Amino acid sequence: MKHKYIAKRYWKDKSTPMSVVDELAKKYNDVIDLSLGDPDQTTDEGIINFAFQEALKGHTKYTDFRGDPELRNEIRKFYKEEYNANIQDEEIMISTSACLGMYLALESILDPDDEVIIHSPYFTPYSQQIELARGVPVELDTFEEDEFQININRLEEVITERTRAIIINSPNNPTGAVFSFDTLNNIAEIAIKYDLIIIADEIYGSYTFDDDFVSMILFNKIRDRLIILNSFSKDYTMTGWRIGNIIAPKEIINTCQIINENVVFTAPSISQRGAIYALQNRKRIQPPAVKLYKERVLYAAKRINQILWMSVLKPKGTFYLYINIKNSKLTSAQASALILDKAQVLTIPGNAFGACGEGYIRIACTVDIKELERAFDRIEKIKLGKNFTSTL
Repeated sequence: MKHKYIAKRYWKDKSTPMSVVDELAKKYNDVIDLSLGDPDQTTDEGIINFAFQEALKGHTKYTDFRGDPELRNEIRKFYKEEYNANIQDEEIMISTSACLGMYLALESILDPDDEVIIHSPYFTPYSQQIELARGVPVELDTFEEDEFQININRLEEVITERTRAIIINSPNNPTGAVFSFDTLNNIAEIAIKYDLIIIADEIYGSYTFDDDFVSMILFNKIRDRLIILNSFSKDYTMTGWRIGNIIAPKEIINTCQIINENVVFTAPSISQRGAIYALQNRKRIQPPAVKLYKERVLYAAKRINQILWMSVLKPKGTFYLYINIKNSKLTSAQASALILDKAQVLTIPGNAFGACGEGYIRIACTVDIKELERAFDRIEKIKLGKNFTSTL
């Protein structure tokens, strides 16, 4: 938006197909929303009740600048119990969401024009977050025939003398890919070889369906250059609580803290208390949620692969499906608009997640199976016309 009171760096339109489709959806009644990754389930009642009681006890004030010490200790215990990893208290900071955590991390490590590699398709905000921190995003394409795993040779090809870091997101939004131990180990070796920082976005760590999740914390050789971002949003159905954490070398954590003091001061105290309960009771809370979303994505994948102009890989993780629509001969934006227009089902065009996302659409299985059934009953009735023109 060009305006004399708006900073010139924001004059260029930064909107994505995501926001365009959302606006179009408002024209229709009875839209089935498969667009955003906001789980339809309510936060576990135990978390809510515990946080409420903690608020009544007085936990309604600012916390320590790096977060509630009890929560930091629970995070340390989590990593010890799950991965036998020893993390020092000074290496942990509680953030107001993993999104803010990503920005704080980038702001802490980037000098102007430093390059950050993001494997595409990627979580949409990454690119602009890098730019906000004065860095330069560099896309590394991944492909369906490789199950969207990172090709190490292609990774080396995009590294330059300006490359500062690489962002790794596994399990991945939007593709649902889960990176193998070998892939992650090879990335770790590349980071050492070229002296790069790894930022591992692991917010879907609970949502793996076949193999155990491999956290980058397991690779001790890169601990001095590793930043891990976690969130309670998806793993504990706490999107509205806005709580996450950063694990990194203490020097980076200290810098994140200084920046954060000038942004939001401290993370919400009540949310942090709820997060303590969530971690302590994860063995009860998480399995039913993972089971529920696995059932949904497997059902949706089955329906997708019965539609002639759609296909999708076997789901490996997250609650997203990245649907190949190339047989339709439509662009991602056209296919998404057609599905909205003819079936009143809201999806996201694949090109919202990077250039190599063309030919795909993403859905989030954040509605129950009956709603998914209604959605695909509508979609399978769509007749592709030769002269379809997108409204996007």
